[in-house]
Amino acid sequence: MKLALYGATGRMGLTVARLAHGLGDQIVGAVAAPGDPSLGRDLGEIAGLGALGVAVGADAASGLLGADVVIDFSTARAVPELCALAARQKVAVVSGTTNLDDRAKAQLERAAESVPVLWAPNMSLGVQVLAELVTQAVRRLGSDYDVEVVEIHHRKKADSPSGTAKRLSEAAQAARGPMNELHGRDGDVGPRTSDEIGVFGVRGGDVVGEHTVYLLGPAERIELTHRASSRELFAHGALRAARFLAGKPPRLYTIADVLG
Repeated sequence: MKLALYGATGRMGLTVARLAHGLGDQIVGAVAAPGDPSLGRDLGEIAGLGALGVAVGADAASGLLGADVVIDFSTARAVPELCALAARQKVAVVSGTTNLDDRAKAQLERAAESVPVLWAPNMSLGVQVLAELVTQAVRRLGSDYDVEVVEIHHRKKADSPSGTAKRLSEAAQAARGPMNELHGRDGDVGPRTSDEIGVFGVRGGDVVGEHTVYLLGPAERIELTHRASSRELFAHGALRAARFLAGKPPRLYTIADVLG
């Protein structure tokens, strides 16, 4: 594939660059935010691959030239611009950027009218299967079982709870219906109600990502857990999604579509 990387100098962008290069994909563009200290440098040298002949730039339109797919691990505020440019230049979009607001999500949907688009808050194939298991378990166990979600990430993660934790909450609510999502309990809050779901973030160290969904019922509990041991996990998922999008008609796709 011919790939452009958006958010190319971040932890995930560089991980995708290394893996894509190892798989024989051609990186044709690398975009970083204005003011990034790596602007003008060769992406391969930054990623420890040797010179690739691809300079990191801030001009997204130039960075997308010649690409089949752009892989985005940037920031929520940068996504709308990417969507507009990708739709105009007919470049498929794979985005793993989290914490998107309604405007950014609307821009993804608008871009999907012109090009294939896949957005997921977690590019792990295993997390998709976990979400499916959560929906099935909540549906089968019924309202006698309380549902709580706990996620753990490294100390530098900016958003909380994680996009994946929110996704798992949505998976539970797909089975039971809307619930009151709580992100903390403090003081005399009273007994837990049956229509609430706790979604809590823990931060520390260098944890790549861990998510556990608890189903707590009479005299038993079930714990469904996914642990990521390397960021390569998400890069693998993003590249598999990019290959899946090749030649697909315009619309909004999901990781579930990739799994088939």
